[in-house]
Amino acid sequence: MYNPYTLIGKTILVTGASSGIGKAVSIECSKLGAKVVITGRDKNRLNSTFEQLEGNGHSIITADLNEYNEIEKIVDHCPQLDGFVSNAGITKVLFVKSIKQDILNDIFNTNTLAPILLTQLLVKKNVLKEKSSIVFTSSLSGIYCVHYGESMYAASKGAIGGFAKGAALDLSRKQIRVNSVNPGIIMTNIFSDVLTIEELEEKRKYFPLKRFGQPNDVAFAIIYFLSDASSWVTGAELKIDGGYTLI
Repeated sequence: MYNPYTLIGKTILVTGASSGIGKAVSIECSKLGAKVVITGRDKNRLNSTFEQLEGNGHSIITADLNEYNEIEKIVDHCPQLDGFVSNAGITKVLFVKSIKQDILNDIFNTNTLAPILLTQLLVKKNVLKEKSSIVFTSSLSGIYCVHYGESMYAASKGAIGGFAKGAALDLSRKQIRVNSVNPGIIMTNIFSDVLTIEELEEKRKYFPLKRFGQPNDVAFAIIYFLSDASSWVTGAELKIDGGYTLI
């Protein structure tokens, strides 16, 4: 059956694959025929993701992206890649007067510096093939809007959005495409850990489609960028927000 979104014959690296969007991306890529390299800090949760992958040829690299030698380990253990999904991310809700350097460092190390450094090494060591695809999981915050207490998170995601555009231009000579997805509230631990049930219910009212996103809503958009269906798309940002930014 004809499928322009097939990933058969492609090998995809997914960071943050132990839960949430990264887990969904890994599973759905495997269903579409990709060999998936999954990485994250929690070995047990990575194993849980691995057990749900379909097909053969997948692999696990347990690594902490906040440590540069661990980033190097990922690159050194990767096969040749057709795609790279940079998904690992953290957040912390704090007003400006309460910002602390250690928290700021943690957020930028995970959300911004690690993805940039990993991308740099994948390119430098020629792990990414020509005509491969890089996809960053960014956010609405810092690109289209921001919420109270999200200044650090918004800054980190705004930075990665800017990097993605610059990388798209730099890497075009190698036919490597770079795009990003910009989700609104997706029902993963990253939000459930920082917002109460009452706060989540209040936010739900502002979504025209009257629901929060699910990890697969983002995974399917990422798969579009990984597939040959988007072969003429680079430097793009795709909002996935249930209409939130319309009102």
